[in-house]
Amino acid sequence: MSKKEKSKNKDENIKETDATKEQDTIEKNEISEIADEEIKETDVTAELEAKVSELQDQLLRKAAEFDNYKRRTENDQLNLLSFAAESFITKILPVIDDFERSLDHISDAESAEAIKEGIVLVYDKLLKILDEQGVKKIDSVGKPFNVDYHDALMQVKDDTVPAHTVVEEVEKGYMYKDKVIRHAKVIVSEDVGEQNNEDNENSSNGKDDSE
Repeated sequence: MSKKEKSKNKDENIKETDATKEQDTIEKNEISEIADEEIKETDVTAELEAKVSELQDQLLRKAAEFDNYKRRTENDQLNLLSFAAESFITKILPVIDDFERSLDHISDAESAEAIKEGIVLVYDKLLKILDEQGVKKIDSVGKPFNVDYHDALMQVKDDTVPAHTVVEEVEKGYMYKDKVIRHAKVIVSEDVGEQNNEDNENSSNGKDDSE
């Protein structure tokens, strides 16, 4: 092989090597660009997912706030209605008291019988209306004294019933549904043993004073 041919082959090898290097560089650059694009897409996806999660949290919070507001509004309306009804009932109770007093004091004469019957009809009708609204009388006479339902005006001796029993009702008590809106004013039987102790103490104190 002549020097000229050797030189030619050498130049061709050099060109092929340069071309290979150039191709490798192009491929590396393309790979690098693809990797950069994938990284960018990953970042965008993560950002979008975070935004979606944030919006979902905001939506859940708004829904919870709306539910709370709705419940609060409904409770306020119920409380308002309950208060209005309770106020009306409290005002009408003295009217019932007056009816009861009138019935107690009407004579048994025939001339008064018609008046009494008329008052009884009105009284019963009024009680029926209150009963339909959830107003009930508190049964007191013969029941054990209970501070949740009764106000004791005084105590009396009564051997026919156990101690601390309601023996007389001075003014009726009423409940509106499950709430006491007026305690019954009652007279309660006293504990004879307690009264005897008090009498003995008073007697003993009297003796001491005389000495």
